[in-house]
Amino acid sequence: MLDDVLIPYETTLFVRDNCLCLHVQRAARALARRFDDALRPHGLTNGQFSLLMALNRPEPPPMGPVATLLAMDRTTLTAALKPLERRGLVKIESDPRDRRGRLLRLTVEGRRLLTQAFPTWKETHAKVDQQLSAVDMTALRAGMLALA
Repeated sequence: MLDDVLIPYETTLFVRDNCLCLHVQRAARALARRFDDALRPHGLTNGQFSLLMALNRPEPPPMGPVATLLAMDRTTLTAALKPLERRGLVKIESDPRDRRGRLLRLTVEGRRLLTQAFPTWKETHAKVDQQLSAVDMTALRAGMLALA
């Protein structure tokens, strides 16, 4: 009977202490909260800041590469763009080379807000780097990129 088969509590502790997925999720949530708090005075979440930064390019990118960079599907990207578009920070345009495609343009207002928010991001990031001063950040970033 299934009720008689129990995973020992020691196994639960082993998973708690060794599960990379759990530790990455916890760290990601803590970092997201920290950056959300820092960027709140600019009216941005960390996800919105990352999305605006992903659009900060010489030419407006199509949705596919932006979705890939941010590790989200197109539907999620579309939903994330809506509030930024309503605020006049992003403009979604038809691709003149392929009318079915969409290009994502950072507006003047979007660039202005990104310029104002960047020093806050930089300062917050420096504090995180200081907190992790004993960690090889190059190796950590390389490891995360390898998993992504």
